[in-house]
Amino acid sequence: MLKEFKEFALKGNVIDLAIGIIIGAAFNKVVQSLVNDIIMPPIGMLMGKMDFSALFVNLSGKQFDTLVEAKKAGAATINYGLFINTLVDFFIMAFVVFLMVKQINRLKREVPIAPAPAETKECPFCLSMVPLAAKRCSQCTSMFDI
Repeated sequence: MLKEFKEFALKGNVIDLAIGIIIGAAFNKVVQSLVNDIIMPPIGMLMGKMDFSALFVNLSGKQFDTLVEAKKAGAATINYGLFINTLVDFFIMAFVVFLMVKQINRLKREVPIAPAPAETKECPFCLSMVPLAAKRCSQCTSMFDI
C-alpha cells in the first residue's frame, strides 16, 4: 500500500496540481490586495468616501459605530460590505483566469497528424485497390512491374 501511495504521489499530475494550488493561493492574495488596496478605495471615494468593508447591518439591537466595535462586542452582523469586496475579488479573478485560458489556447498549436502510410496501391489496369506487396491484381489478374 505504501508503494502504491508513493507511485500516486510522485505522478506528474499530482505534483502539477500541488504547484497549481500553491500558485493559486499566492495569486489570490495579489488579487485581494488589488481589490482592497487599489480598486475599492477610488470606488468608495466616488461614492462619497465610503469604505465598503465597513458596511454592515447590526442584528443585535445595540448601537455600534463601526464593524470592528460590533465584532469586539460579539454582536451578530451581516457584513454586506465585505461581501461586495468578495464579489469584486471573484469577478477580477474570473476575468484574469479567462484571459489566461484564452492566451494558453491561442498559444497551443494543433499538432498536425501525419497521414498513415499507404497499405494499398491502385492497379494501373482496372483501378482497383490491391495490397502494396501484391505482384498480381486480385481483380483483373494483371501482373505488376517489380
